[in-house]
Amino acid sequence: MPTYVWVKDLHVLTVILSVTLLVVRFYWLCRRSPRLQQRWVRILPHVNDTLLLASGVALVFITHFYPFSPQGAWLTEKLFGVIIYIGLGFGALTKKPRGLPARWAYFILALLCVASVVNLAVTKMPLLLG
Repeated sequence: MPTYVWVKDLHVLTVILSVTLLVVRFYWLCRRSPRLQQRWVRILPHVNDTLLLASGVALVFITHFYPFSPQGAWLTEKLFGVIIYIGLGFGALTKKPRGLPARWAYFILALLCVASVVNLAVTKMPLLLG
């Protein structure tokens, strides 16, 4: 069981860091901060997201909750929620020209999406597939 706790804690930490990085990068984008061009700002989110994915896959194998199975319906929804979160975060932060209202809409929807994913992770109660 110690492996589960360690991997779960890593997963939770990377989720917190992912959301924090999204918020900070969005703030810098709105402020047109040159910090967005710093090397670590461009690399750290990818390293973190790789750890997030790896810890998520490890948890699947440790817990034997598999997406696309009857027992893993909540995990299937969570997986789709993460994919939508990634797309929305990309929409909020992309370099393509967008108006600020559109960026804000993507950003707020991304935060709502991650809140839904966290709710699924905590309750393990699917909203759509249950």
